[in-house]
Amino acid sequence: MSDPDRLRDSTEILLPADAIEGLREDLERRFTLTIRREECRVRIIGSPVEIKSASDFLARNGISVA
Repeated sequence: MSDPDRLRDSTEILLPADAIEGLREDLERRFTLTIRREECRVRIIGSPVEIKSASDFLARNGISVA
């Protein structure tokens, strides 16, 4: 049985709301993702493959994804 926390970690990224300022359009154009703003944070949701690629993209652009 899959651990829900582990599955969630592989299918979403949570960041401060302003973390992807200037990069949101690139993320949406390059990857198949759902990006939701939730008060003071942004939730990026996608398949494990898309989340991995988006994480790498964000890291290359100076955004730490832990």
